[in-house]
Amino acid sequence: MPIFEKIINREIPAYIVYEDDLVIAFLDILQSTKGHTLVVPKKKYVDIFDIDEDVLAHLIKVTKKLAIKIKDVFDAKGVNLVNNNGKAAFQSVFHYHMHIIPRYENDNFDISFENNTKNMTDEEYKKRAALIKAAL
Repeated sequence: MPIFEKIINREIPAYIVYEDDLVIAFLDILQSTKGHTLVVPKKKYVDIFDIDEDVLAHLIKVTKKLAIKIKDVFDAKGVNLVNNNGKAAFQSVFHYHMHIIPRYENDNFDISFENNTKNMTDEEYKKRAALIKAAL
């Protein structure tokens, strides 16, 4: 049985900080920063492409509530919300979940984005935007 199901079923211990009928939240065992928390639907959904929209909406509301409280309790200077979907996106547990990662001055946790603006043209931006709009 996958790890999140074991936590939900109380088969292995976890530091649970919140629970209701749809979601459970617990400290990430890695504690990338102080207060790093995972918010997980109790029903297994593989990723963002699989999760029920109503469950996702509820999970996001709970994530916001927890992020505010975690930021306050630990006096964090900001919060990253991280969600990996698919192996290529570094998803390692294939049960949808949201990371709440509190951020502090000089915490040495790195989330960076490649700057490709110099490789882009106005036409390429327009083409990409058009493809997304057409798919909607």
